[in-house]
Amino acid sequence: MSEVVLRTKSLTKQYGNQIAANNLNIEVKRGEIYGLVGKNGAGKTTLLRMICGLSNPTSGEIELFNETSKEGLGKARMRSGSIIETPCFFPYLSARKNLEYYRIQRGIVEKNITDFALEFVGLNDTGNKKFKNFSLGMKQRLGLALAIMASPDLLILDEPINGLDPEGIKKIRDILLKLNREKNTTIIISSHILGELSQLATNYGFINKGELVEQISAKELKEKCKNCLSIKVNDTEKASIVIENEFGCRKYEVRSGNEIRLYEKIDEPDIVSEMLIERGIKLFWMYQMGFNLEDYFINLIGGNKNA
Repeated sequence: MSEVVLRTKSLTKQYGNQIAANNLNIEVKRGEIYGLVGKNGAGKTTLLRMICGLSNPTSGEIELFNETSKEGLGKARMRSGSIIETPCFFPYLSARKNLEYYRIQRGIVEKNITDFALEFVGLNDTGNKKFKNFSLGMKQRLGLALAIMASPDLLILDEPINGLDPEGIKKIRDILLKLNREKNTTIIISSHILGELSQLATNYGFINKGELVEQISAKELKEKCKNCLSIKVNDTEKASIVIENEFGCRKYEVRSGNEIRLYEKIDEPDIVSEMLIERGIKLFWMYQMGFNLEDYFINLIGGNKNA
């Protein structure tokens, strides 16, 4: 059974009359890439700030590496790296000198950790180029180098690919996957670029208006989002018999509202409809359907009216 790295219990943050996070209960296990999904203002950053100790919860509990006390959480957070807000770098220093400054400030004795971090994020060949002349993608990667410099067991990232071009996004993605696969680094990442998040995450937490709407694995989500034929008939029992006996299909589910979702014969709707009608089943509709992550999230929080 995988070790639980992070668990929150009824975690709540209130600013005056505004509840930014409401009774959040999330669980992240070792080795997961946990994608935090939500609109701007949904409570993602508030949650991450509380986990990192940058903001105190109004109520509830954070358990990090089995620690819950104030002192224990302080020690546990030393095993974490994060990018919650834009890291502050010296504009006239090189990437290496910036990291050297933070290495010394944080009391990291191992000197070659700077070179390791720069190489890991692909900035080892920037030489004396000043930070102020870096592209946005390079600045983001230097922030990531700073976050991983102490070889954290947990990496917490708030919108790390925001504003990047496709090439920059791919570089960040490759770095995160490499960290996860080679060092078994657990990663919590929020992003509004859901198509990109779907290429990283092994698990998801969907947040809306400060509340956790759903927590689901990528495997479970893939099952929910897979393509199918949505068929509405007057008699689902009779239609199911036809689907099984006439087509030999077993991958289907009967849903409420006399709907059947058929995960086979997706490219043969005309043949399926013809057979159902021939067997005396009244067909109200039949169409191909499937969700991507964006569709699923919008549907989950109540459709476009809430998106």
